Amino acid sequence: MNPFSLNIRGRLISYNRPVVMAIVNATPDSFYVGSRNVSANEISERVKSAIDEGADIIDIGAYSSRPGADDVSSDEELRRLTVALKAVRSVDTDIPVSVDTFRASVASHCVKELGADIINDISGGELDPKMFETVAELRVPYILMHMRGNPSTMQSLTDYPSGVTAGVIAELAPKLERLSLLGVNDVIVDPGFGFAKTLEQNYQLLHDLRAFEMLGRPVLVGISRKSMLTRLLDITADEALNATTVLNTAALERGAAVLRVHDVRAAREAVEIITCLNKA
Repeated sequence: MNPFSLNIRGRLISYNRPVVMAIVNATPDSFYVGSRNVSANEISERVKSAIDEGADIIDIGAYSSRPGADDVSSDEELRRLTVALKAVRSVDTDIPVSVDTFRASVASHCVKELGADIINDISGGELDPKMFETVAELRVPYILMHMRGNPSTMQSLTDYPSGVTAGVIAELAPKLERLSLLGVNDVIVDPGFGFAKTLEQNYQLLHDLRAFEMLGRPVLVGISRKSMLTRLLDITADEALNATTVLNTAALERGAAVLRVHDVRAAREAVEIITCLNKA
């Protein structure tokens, strides 16, 4: 990976090795049962554990994007995020925190009132036309993920005539240009593994990960315990830690700058090993 930096509330943080982003789900219906946290105490314990294991960023989400998940109102999403973000800040006031939301109003409240530092938008601005302008106003880093449709329709939108990698890059590039024109320069790109991609397309994207370097932004890989592993190997999400580590290692070898994971220790070990190997 190429070193990069993020402006976190006026503090420039430089990253010279891949970043581990810890998933903290403030939801009762995440696809991976082991990641479900509802109470403030559960979230606090999860955050403490993630930090102890080497997390660089905490990613808080309160809206399950798995296919078939129930819709969550903006009020309920914000209620869950309020509990979660207060719990995180009770544990650590300095660690960068991203909020996983596609709603501009929720993102704004979380940054202005609850101490969130980064916006992680699974829809890449598709589900709320106000998101890009909101991120520009908030002056926070933004994670631009590729998705088509919404979590209910995305798996019917997997046709990429020019190939999945070229198609995803072609759809992300003009969004990066729009963000740049708005003054948003701290952008991390996420190819959106599992979102409007078939099993084979997910692996093609990972194989081609170096191609995303043409976008000039750090690349986030989020494949932790996902169906691209469980379906291929006929295992459950609970059984997918080893498979996740294998793919995370492949991602690191292909230039991934951020790993978004449920299992921080395993990801941190992969980062340390690959970093050492690359220095040899």
